[in-house]
Amino acid sequence: FNKRAKREMAQNPSDLRYTKDHEWARLLDDGIAEVGVTSYAVEQLGDVTLVDLPEAGSDVQAHERFGDIESVKTVSELFAPVSGEIVEVNDELEGSPELVNEAPYDKGWMVRIKMNAPAEFESLMEPPGYEDFVSKIE
Repeated sequence: FNKRAKREMAQNPSDLRYTKDHEWARLLDDGIAEVGVTSYAVEQLGDVTLVDLPEAGSDVQAHERFGDIESVKTVSELFAPVSGEIVEVNDELEGSPELVNEAPYDKGWMVRIKMNAPAEFESLMEPPGYEDFVSKIE
């Protein structure tokens, strides 16, 4: 591994699950999954300038687009890791999209989804699988 890959691996929290689209999901209480993008995605995007998210109450399907993230380099689609209803949106990102760069696993979360099928969460990649996936990209 190169130094960058090692540094990134240390940054992937062990309590999260990951997708091949570089989104993460954290299980909260009552079948709610908090969703954001990984530090790998943030590194690829560069400085985030806009996060376009749906309103609370919107339904999302696993692996389908739920929003967009714009950076100085590109616009990328965001894909839901699980299906359900968006019960909360991180409104802070509207005025401070840089929170995604500064704290992708903390203040940079994007939406909270009340899951329809909790088994979808279980099917997401665990940290070692995601780290292996990312290491094969580089």
